[in-house]
Amino acid sequence: MTSIAEVSTHWPSPVSLAERQHDLGLTDAELRRYIRGFGLSRICWDEEVTEKELLLSALEKLPSLRGAEERVRFLIRARTLRAPSPYPHSVLQEIRREAGLRHARTFALTEHACASGLLAVEVAGMLLEEEGDPEALALILTGEKALTRETQFVPGVGTTGEATAAVLVAASGTRDRVRGFATRTVSTGHPKMVMTPEAARAFRGMYADVLTEVIGEAVDAAGRTMDEIALVLPHNVNRVAWTKLADRLGTRTERVLLDNVPRTGHCFGADPFVNYVTACELGRLRPGDHYLMVAVGLGACFAAMVVEH
Repeated sequence: MTSIAEVSTHWPSPVSLAERQHDLGLTDAELRRYIRGFGLSRICWDEEVTEKELLLSALEKLPSLRGAEERVRFLIRARTLRAPSPYPHSVLQEIRREAGLRHARTFALTEHACASGLLAVEVAGMLLEEEGDPEALALILTGEKALTRETQFVPGVGTTGEATAAVLVAASGTRDRVRGFATRTVSTGHPKMVMTPEAARAFRGMYADVLTEVIGEAVDAAGRTMDEIALVLPHNVNRVAWTKLADRLGTRTERVLLDNVPRTGHCFGADPFVNYVTACELGRLRPGDHYLMVAVGLGACFAAMVVEH
């Protein structure tokens, strides 16, 4: 059974949303709505740092990786954006060499936008099972650099930050075992981060219904009910969206970890893993608890995963 062996994260120093108002093109009224209504007061963002530095900073915080580099058979980059750099330049290959992962087969996983991180855990588990070596590991890197205004801001939804996560996955283990996973892709007619007005309306119209169904499928696959889910680790879009969704799911808002929404912004595919680390630091997860990781990508891709801590 796929196990999340260890997770580490890295956050650039947060800046206030007010400091970024001009760059994001927010009016005073929009700024007030995002801060007071959506709860988006700060963003972890650093104009100077590179994507490679962001990813390496998360990877270097994995204690279990030290001395186990040769056990890593797969290095997977779970991306939201399809093409961060022109061919043949590859940040991922540079990281592979610098981290000493010489046995790792390396590839990027895209086309699920911000849901790619959870899909990568599922894919890693399948690849490791086929590998047949109980000592083999997969390393997932997620989160990315928000280089343009289009990637720094999702109108009517929220702002994006640059936190990254490194996720070490094993084919089996005694901690954080994946019990259920579900994913669904629904076309909006325009599968890009910057959607047409028509595609954006279609996405908003389907969002709550499809996400509720996908969460239900993952919980059913785990043989659980929502009442048995101790904590929800969401994608950090905004407070309003999750308050409404918690009501639809029949769970209390207090069971949704929203602590990072005002501190990080929406950090692409890294959100559920950033929230996992925070949950552990706050003592919100006990051995045996089942928690739910959720992610949604524009386009539209939905993913949910139930894990036993």
